[in-house]
Amino acid sequence: MNPTYLMPAAPTGPVPVPVPAAVRFRAACPDCRGRFELASGALRLAIGATSRTTFYTFTCPECAAPVRKPAGERIIELLTGGGVRTLRLHATP
Repeated sequence: MNPTYLMPAAPTGPVPVPVPAAVRFRAACPDCRGRFELASGALRLAIGATSRTTFYTFTCPECAAPVRKPAGERIIELLTGGGVRTLRLHATP
């Protein structure tokens, strides 16, 4: 008997890129100077029309202070690739 080989079907449409659940980001708190690692769920990214309105936020796990830091192109790329929730800000006319 001849063996039958099954081939996977060709994907149709965009293929989602899996993000490992263990993605962690290094961060620091400007208030208590603590350094720690955060899971992607602990961060939020806001992308605005300018560099002043593009930032990421998190809550310091050591002192509970809210932290807001600017996000350049590289930071945006890393955070979105790591599964961080993103909010796109729109300017009102």
